[in-house]
Amino acid sequence: MKKIIKLFDPVVDLSERKSLLKVLDSKFWASGSGSGFVKKFENEFKNYIKSNACIAVNSGTAALSLAFSLFDIKNKEVILPSMSFVSTAHCIVENGGIPVFADIKSDTLCIDPKKIKHIISKNTAAVLPVHFGGMPCNLDEIREIAKNHGLHVVEDAAHAVGTKFNGKKIGSNGDAVCFSFHPVKNLAMPTGGLIAINHKNHVKFKKLLLSRRWCGITNRKDTDYDVKELGWNYYMNEFSAAIGLQQLKKLDKLNKIRRSIAKKFSHEIDIKSKMPFNENCSYHLYWVLVKNRQKFREKLYKKGIETGTHYKPIHLMKMYKGDNALPITESVGRQIVTIPIHPNLKKFEIEKIIKTINDFS
Repeated sequence: MKKIIKLFDPVVDLSERKSLLKVLDSKFWASGSGSGFVKKFENEFKNYIKSNACIAVNSGTAALSLAFSLFDIKNKEVILPSMSFVSTAHCIVENGGIPVFADIKSDTLCIDPKKIKHIISKNTAAVLPVHFGGMPCNLDEIREIAKNHGLHVVEDAAHAVGTKFNGKKIGSNGDAVCFSFHPVKNLAMPTGGLIAINHKNHVKFKKLLLSRRWCGITNRKDTDYDVKELGWNYYMNEFSAAIGLQQLKKLDKLNKIRRSIAKKFSHEIDIKSKMPFNENCSYHLYWVLVKNRQKFREKLYKKGIETGTHYKPIHLMKMYKGDNALPITESVGRQIVTIPIHPNLKKFEIEKIIKTINDFS
């Protein structure tokens, strides 16, 4: 059977195996209060990105939903890009808000700050930029716009663990920054997410999030607990945290490998529209734009190369379909193909990916 070059492939070694066995043998596998490895992971990640507070949860989707629970967006508008996973919009609706989609920049596929300006209304409460593929958004412009209009900024950094902006790790600034630690992500876990808080009320917000991630429970002593508000069953388990601690140790090294592959792709892939090279990018994804996408993907699959389409624009889905046209997003949505860029790629596999793409183009 022909070996497939996987689109995603987490890097694991003996350290993850040892950590998992340690959790298994302890029989302490999960706790809503977030003690054990979960608390340690929160502290280590906080030190890694240099944020004021970090709260671990069970997914990036949970992180986004909880982050928006901190701000009053009920019946108010939140501006976001349509080129993202659908949970980026769901988290707004779950908190009673109204998603308003802005177009993206054609070179980075991140939200265009100029388009944000054009659609701000009196009812706008927040902006939700997505660091697409690990490419940093222009946070200076976005934050300046938000400051001038009194808007909150919640960042979707599901792709951007280890990404830098202005020399600092994503997550070190911003009201709330949400990460995802799915098996396909740069920092892989069975399931996991995290909210980094740098708001002036970060102490209060951390307390609220610790309660809300565990069904609103406070006073966590045996059966002597109370619930003062609505909360969710969003806490991270010990297995995920144990794996995450090991993944975090090697994250910068693995991201460096991703960047070296991206640099080679950007120089040698003979396609005009492709992901640019950026030393600050974590390269969770690497994308190219092709006109005959189906044939392109079939050709690569026949050569044993997995590909993906990240993503179908949210505003074209039945739940969110509206009258607003986003020409760049829609064009990208028809043409985008993601190709393998994970650190497990061998040199000959990287060369095969480049050659197969160039032969097609």
